[in-house]
Amino acid sequence: MALRKNIIFALLSLFFMPTVAQVKQIKNPYGYLYCHMSRKGEWTAFALSRDGINWHDLNNGNEVYDTQRFSEIEGGARDAYINRAADGKGFVMVTTDMCNRKSRQWLNYGINLLRSNDLIHWSAVTFDFRKGPEIFCDKTSPDFYKDYRSIQRVWAPQVVWDKNHVWEDGKRGGYFIYYSLLNKNEDKYDRVFYSYADRSFTRITKPKLLFDWGYATIDADIVWVEADRKWHMMIKKEGGKRGIFTTQASHLTGPWPAPDENDYVSFEGNKQCEGASAFRIAGEKGWRVGYVEYSSSPTKYRICQADEKLQNFHSPQDIKGVADPQHGSFLALTKKEYERLENYWNNKKN
Repeated sequence: MALRKNIIFALLSLFFMPTVAQVKQIKNPYGYLYCHMSRKGEWTAFALSRDGINWHDLNNGNEVYDTQRFSEIEGGARDAYINRAADGKGFVMVTTDMCNRKSRQWLNYGINLLRSNDLIHWSAVTFDFRKGPEIFCDKTSPDFYKDYRSIQRVWAPQVVWDKNHVWEDGKRGGYFIYYSLLNKNEDKYDRVFYSYADRSFTRITKPKLLFDWGYATIDADIVWVEADRKWHMMIKKEGGKRGIFTTQASHLTGPWPAPDENDYVSFEGNKQCEGASAFRIAGEKGWRVGYVEYSSSPTKYRICQADEKLQNFHSPQDIKGVADPQHGSFLALTKKEYERLENYWNNKKN
């Protein structure tokens, strides 16, 4: 009887375990893409690597699409985050629409959603959150804010496909886009919110609060960790003990508990860090984590290592081969994708 109960319990546990909501990634990558904001300008740049450690810039580190055209609010793009599209073939990217060089202030008002079939030719939609409910596709949903016009920051969006999301019409699957928001009249500090985008990557839902720990939080990075079958978030805490911390949840929408104050990227000492981005290199059991160390001048982009559960951070090194690295993300590529990018930008030089 006891054995039978244990078997039933095990089967039920498997049934109710959270399912991986991400698009399947490349199993045997030919190489890797580092998609990032350039340190010399507020645009998106690309770098390639065969081994995920040694990199080289494409287009000499200059923009890989027309930033002025695709960042309709301020003409600048920061914090580029790239992922595979739901079909596993195309690509989606999100950026912060912001140009500090022009505005001279750390404020912005919206984000950009970009899509490409080949990593070369892009289309984009810009969402200016100050315009309020009219820009969102779920018109009848409740509004978190009374007045969107006083929004001052929409920072560091990232995106992951959630096959379990259900739309009002019953369709399944949506892009889970998460970002930090600050409304100067209704918020005390920056908090992480989320919206869903449809398969076209041109429509998004109204912002919903992801969590509130009682202090400012920015630069969230969420990945699925198979070792413990949970979603892991790395995030910059700007309250309490500052720095990059981790927390885990069974579902993308949470609940996300406040991090363990002792489990964080601690080896940089008193230097300030942000913009974490976790990725894996084929053949390695653990993880790599890129991040910005901005206490130095110029700022540094560092990559450290972690174990298979995205814990126990160690061995930080400056990124190799990228002239002007900054806040960005990483993507495994097939041989065809890698060589197409390499050849396109090499031919541009000629």
